[in-house]
Amino acid sequence: MKITFMGAGSTVFARNVIGDCMCTPCLRESEFALYDIDETRLKESELILSAINRNVNESRATIKTYLGEAQRKDALRGARFVVNAIQVGGYEPCTVTDFEIPKKYGLRQTIADTMGIGGIMRALRTIPVLKAFADDMEEVCPDAWFLNYTNPMAMLTGFMLRYTKIKTVGLCHSVQACSRELLKKLNMEDKIEGRVDRIAGINHMAWLLSLHDKDGNDLYPEIKKRAKEKNAREKHEDMVRFDYIDKLGYYCTESSEHNAEYNGFYIKSRYPEMIDEFNIPLDEYPRRCVRQIEGWEKERDEILADGKITHERGHEYASYIMEAMVLNKPFKIGGNVLNNGLIDNLPPEACVEVPCLVDGSGVNPCRMGPLPLQLAAMNASNIYPQLLTIQAAVTGEKQYIYNAAMMDPLTGSELSIKDIVAMVDELLEAHKDWLPVYH
Repeated sequence: MKITFMGAGSTVFARNVIGDCMCTPCLRESEFALYDIDETRLKESELILSAINRNVNESRATIKTYLGEAQRKDALRGARFVVNAIQVGGYEPCTVTDFEIPKKYGLRQTIADTMGIGGIMRALRTIPVLKAFADDMEEVCPDAWFLNYTNPMAMLTGFMLRYTKIKTVGLCHSVQACSRELLKKLNMEDKIEGRVDRIAGINHMAWLLSLHDKDGNDLYPEIKKRAKEKNAREKHEDMVRFDYIDKLGYYCTESSEHNAEYNGFYIKSRYPEMIDEFNIPLDEYPRRCVRQIEGWEKERDEILADGKITHERGHEYASYIMEAMVLNKPFKIGGNVLNNGLIDNLPPEACVEVPCLVDGSGVNPCRMGPLPLQLAAMNASNIYPQLLTIQAAVTGEKQYIYNAAMMDPLTGSELSIKDIVAMVDELLEAHKDWLPVYH
């Protein structure tokens, strides 16, 4: 069996996913095809994964590398699973540009990889690359499953599901950890074991609709009480989502630094004191990128120095999905799929995040019914800019980019239409090497 990893230069993530596969009996003898456009990073990943193969897997797996577009089709040929973890344009120059140009117009962001003008530009850069992947896959591995980890999740997965023939599911870390981490933060660890949660919405804004302990007791009344008390008592890193619990009645899956920029409520130039009040880390993603780059260089040197790298199977969905499909062994995930009536009060063409059962037949999403109206409204405020961005990518029409930025809750609440248009034009000019279709 062949498993292809697109963006294998993301060494830490490739190590986690492929290392997990090497710890899974039905996957450990696979051929792992590593694809990237960065020769140095690709070589580093090969060295580290080869060490894991020796130290953990008794060299059962085969590891091959493929560099650049000329070798991409060979990397995909015959694959049963394709894991996607690319970042088009990288930290420099593209991520830096996505922060610095909006700042000139007074628009401040925290992460800018999922929503907002940063998420829009990232999607526009990435969708043409995914289209090329899909074209190759339709030729050389048409039955493969495409497991997408790249952000902006809803836009990229939605594009793949609506405009290609490739079987696709979008995967994110936040669903698995949502209720467990919430209980930890509220000193309710004794309720973690045996808990039952129900989560649905969109990526990075899926809602913890219910949470019960192992005896069937509703934990939300105590959660609401403790969350409100904690926000009033102390500064902490999850104040926005705790405010969601108070104002909307529900917690959501992704972090407060993400959710601070998914609406027009917290980052407001008219009320600058709210940044401190809700402990919002503006420009967090660029700082995180610098830390990760520095940390990786140190970790790489340590790993390669002693060669003793090992790995234990973690909680990433990828290996469990592959195992479920190969062995017809049912496994539940929170997956990103086309709505098509799964959530009644969201658009059918939206990419939603809902419980899915994975087995030998594929990914089978669960129908969730309607969301509480205020939650559907929050999701819809993000969905329509996502759909407009996909439309821009598919048609090459610049007007849809303007419209997506105008409809984005944070951008529209902070900037005039005139400034939105000027900002988009400046970003498109800065990204013209990645987005020639708009010039």
